[in-house]
Amino acid sequence: MLQSHRHPSLEGRREVRTCVIGGGFAGLNTALGLVERGHDGVLLLEAGRIGHGASGRNGGFVFGGYSRDEATLLADLGPVRARELYAGTREAVELIRRRIRQGAIECELSESGVIWANWFRDPGPLRERQRLLADAYGVSWEWLSREEMASLLRTRRYGEGLFERDAFHFHPLKYVHGLARMAVERGACVHEASPAIGLQRRGAGWRVQTPGGSVEAETVVLACGGYLAGLVRHVDAAVLPISTYVMTTAPLGDRLDEVMATRAAVYDTRFAFDYYRPLADTRLLWGGRISIRERSPRAVRRLLYRDMLKVFPQLDGVEIEHAWSGRMSYARHQMPQIGAIGEGLWLAQAFGGHGVAPSTHAGDLLASAIAEGDTRWRRFDGYGLVSAMKPLGFAAAQSSYWWAMARDGWKAWREGRATA
Repeated sequence: MLQSHRHPSLEGRREVRTCVIGGGFAGLNTALGLVERGHDGVLLLEAGRIGHGASGRNGGFVFGGYSRDEATLLADLGPVRARELYAGTREAVELIRRRIRQGAIECELSESGVIWANWFRDPGPLRERQRLLADAYGVSWEWLSREEMASLLRTRRYGEGLFERDAFHFHPLKYVHGLARMAVERGACVHEASPAIGLQRRGAGWRVQTPGGSVEAETVVLACGGYLAGLVRHVDAAVLPISTYVMTTAPLGDRLDEVMATRAAVYDTRFAFDYYRPLADTRLLWGGRISIRERSPRAVRRLLYRDMLKVFPQLDGVEIEHAWSGRMSYARHQMPQIGAIGEGLWLAQAFGGHGVAPSTHAGDLLASAIAEGDTRWRRFDGYGLVSAMKPLGFAAAQSSYWWAMARDGWKAWREGRATA
């Protein structure tokens, strides 16, 4: 279990310029971005521990893009606006690198890139995506032949692959604690174990109530992700909290080299894909699946262990030391919801399963908007607070996932039958 500095809970009444609710990537990047711009009087409230939600529980992949795929984004917005939004996430990747250096954050940074591995036999979708990224977004992903993939990943499951050299992976919880430390060192106040239980308009500003005190603020930022605060009904109604699962093996030692000759992170081409990465101590972190409910660590181990052995049967018998689930926030349009939703009230949520760079970008956009009047956040105007249609939305999301799993399975079965 990661040991880190604890921040005090809020006690008593405070008056500040900006109150940020949520101690994940979006909230902390907003707070840090504000104090970096000379905006004093910043206070952040976290209901649990810093990074308790998806920001501390994710797989640690850092790359550009959104949950909404690049082709659909291009169809939505046209070439200029789509490229602007995508470029913002690539800039966020570099901002993360810069903050790791500036803050000397020890987060097991691995500059080994990310591989998109073809689960199927048809290389066409990889060629199409590689060409689209180059032509529409100015992004180069390198082609990996079947032979190159087989030399890097000791499995018969994959065909070709695409390699994103500019991407990296890291320990997300260590990084998010580093962000909190940087924010405090630069003048922000951070309070853990301080859930926001009430939000009311007070004159020209806002009052945020917690169990131990209250905050009077000119501006409030809601950055609660999948762990909804229940403060603004239409904000909570616009996202579905969806769970995903992760586990880590015991240290594998030399056995890690038996399955991976690369230290890149990997995910595959299915809708319901696996994702995994080697850790600095030779553990393997493995994640995948989504569900409308969280599961016990035992259930997560059982599901993901089976998935891991489908790719690397040579790992049969390895010990699984940790397993967990975490909630992400999804919008129906699969894009973040970012911007002003009232006088002095701002929002950053719905980053889905592709959130490290977009949440960083969102926090920096909001900081720039609040401190400097920057209007770039309006690029997201077309992706607003659309109702998630709860509770029917949960059933629809789960059914869509099961359908995608079945479609992937059918495609793989047909390919196997055709080449048998």
